Amino acid sequence: MVEKEEGGPGGISEEEAAQYDRQIRLWGLEAQKRLRASRVLLVGMKGLGAEVAKNLILAGVKGLTMLDHQQVSQEDTRAQFLIPGGSLGRNRAEASLERAQNLNPMVDVKADAESVESKPEEFFAQFDAVCLTGCSRDVMVKIDQICHKNSVKFFTGDVFGYHGYMFADLGEHEFVEEKTKVAKVSPGVEDGPDAKKAKLDSSETTMVKKRVTFCQLKEALAVDWSAEKAKAALRRTAPDYFLLQVLLKFRTDNARDPSPQNYAQDSKALLQIRRHVLEGLGVGADLLPDDFVSYCFSEMAPVCAVVGGVLGQEVVKALSQRDPPHNNFFFFDGIKGNGVVERLGPS
Repeated sequence: MVEKEEGGPGGISEEEAAQYDRQIRLWGLEAQKRLRASRVLLVGMKGLGAEVAKNLILAGVKGLTMLDHQQVSQEDTRAQFLIPGGSLGRNRAEASLERAQNLNPMVDVKADAESVESKPEEFFAQFDAVCLTGCSRDVMVKIDQICHKNSVKFFTGDVFGYHGYMFADLGEHEFVEEKTKVAKVSPGVEDGPDAKKAKLDSSETTMVKKRVTFCQLKEALAVDWSAEKAKAALRRTAPDYFLLQVLLKFRTDNARDPSPQNYAQDSKALLQIRRHVLEGLGVGADLLPDDFVSYCFSEMAPVCAVVGGVLGQEVVKALSQRDPPHNNFFFFDGIKGNGVVERLGPS
């Protein structure tokens, strides 16, 4: 089943076949080859970044570059399991490198201590996928536009207390999906229980090629909710979308996320930002109840694990071109313990 190729483009060696045996059985050799030939840029090595890094390294991408210019803080010790003890003050990406590389020696893992804002357009174009965490809205929009222009798969995500999200812009994305073949019933067979059973019991599958189009982040965040069509969709839209808008505005205004050390001050600021942002979007401020501020401070490790699992899964699906991707938001509410996929943007 496995080709004994050494060093060829996309080739899988016997050692790799043994390492990725379960994955090859799950999504096939061709999907693993595409994954094994892919290079990913991961920006932001806090708790969510660590989860995504772990998932991509274990999945077996060709290379992962961890980019972060920030230093390890006391808060990083709560959810960032790749950083060893005694690393306060070190660069976050460099402090994560040894444990990340040890997860899978077959993956080329690198640390980059520069700021994402200092990187030129051609830097992002060398990757097959770019995944941002902890970035400002302006940076996310700018890098998404660069990726869209260069046909690079774009992802972004964050965790705020009990809440987390991810967004994907895959441009024009092609993938294959495994479908069960429906058995054809002979013309002479009556349409009774046996015929229905014959249709449903088929164990044969076929691979179906599909295409899906994604919008850019700027468009997804700029929905005009005062329009009639949008008003009808508002009742079905997760409040987390509007919470995200509030938290991104807080990050823009303060160059940081809400901090437990400044709980009273940041809670007051969040309530003020809520009114300004939601009214600007054309919805009422009461869409987010006042107590929302109690649940969006710091990174919670369990929420990082859930959102990082989904984000890592979506990057793997996009690179391997296997199975339908989430188009385009995924929101996780840790209070309710549920997640939802929302497609938001131009209709």
